[in-house]
Amino acid sequence: MKKFIKIFMYIILALIIVVGLAVYLLYRSDQMGALASGNRLQKMEQTATYKNGAFDNLVPTPAMKEGVSFTSVLFQFFFGKDKRNVPSSPLPVEITDLKNIPINENVYVWFGHSSYYMQLDGKRILVDPVFNGHASPIPGSVKAFKMSHNYTVDQMPDIDILVLTHDHWDHLDYPTIKKLKDRVKDVVTGIGVGAHLEKWGYSPEHVHELYWGESLDLDSLKFTATPARHFSGRWLKRNTSLWSSFVVKADSLKLFVGGDSGYGAHFKEIGEKYGPFDLAILENGQYNENWQYIHLMPEEAITAATDLQTKMLIPVHNSKFPLANHAWDEPMIRITKEAKIKNFPIWTPKMGQIIKLDSDNETKYWWEGIE
Repeated sequence: MKKFIKIFMYIILALIIVVGLAVYLLYRSDQMGALASGNRLQKMEQTATYKNGAFDNLVPTPAMKEGVSFTSVLFQFFFGKDKRNVPSSPLPVEITDLKNIPINENVYVWFGHSSYYMQLDGKRILVDPVFNGHASPIPGSVKAFKMSHNYTVDQMPDIDILVLTHDHWDHLDYPTIKKLKDRVKDVVTGIGVGAHLEKWGYSPEHVHELYWGESLDLDSLKFTATPARHFSGRWLKRNTSLWSSFVVKADSLKLFVGGDSGYGAHFKEIGEKYGPFDLAILENGQYNENWQYIHLMPEEAITAATDLQTKMLIPVHNSKFPLANHAWDEPMIRITKEAKIKNFPIWTPKMGQIIKLDSDNETKYWWEGIE
């Protein structure tokens, strides 16, 4: 018996060493990015919400709901998932030749989760592209759902403006960003995120980092960083770069790129200051009551869209990764139900479907009939 216990202890020790070594190597790898320093850090320190080495939200925003422990959330994440958390068959995706969409057309094409392509006033824009097969630094974990077609960097046209809302793994994907490096003219993101991009070979003069309220003119487009209620961080240290939403103003249209955000008064304030909008793109997936302050519940997305004074809503942050416990199609079921109750206009395009931003579009409940 003593020999068995001794062998068991050696096995446990070996596992601890292997895991510890893997964590160390991961932490030292390029995909972790870099922390801000020098002039970038000095600018961050001069902002209103950077305190004690980290950014903060405009209002108190605990990662977990009051009274909820991290241990209980972790247990629920691994053992409390809905039995339909992952679809049983590949999700339908339209195959669109993105490189040959006429440049004078204002369009939107969604790739699942929060990745999408837009053309606006002759500019090609790519938002939070994640074309990797998982939303985690650990290979094989948080796998993307099976799709009838997977878009890749090679299928993207050259990009005028890459928009990155924050540095979480499911929004800032190292393999994708590296492959895009020589295909992107300019990057618009929150302050601090540029440290990652410079480490990965992006030219500093083409990486434009904004704090909330700051604006940038790129030809005919004006980008303004606006608040979001969320957090950032690629590993153990949180909030070392800024998370943002963005107002995108063109001659023809005004759009709101929501990024990740829990509900708060900032939506109404943005609507009053920068609205009305022709379109708002808001998250409505990967939510949970236990972290209700940092992600919108589907019904809250309709409320936020109303606050923003937008004519139309497109929901994202769903249908690709199992980052929460809900059924994979629950976000779309709940938001379309709420939109119908509130009589709020909403587009629900299939992945890969072209949405023409200047006209009416027909979208269907593409998720119906898929288990």
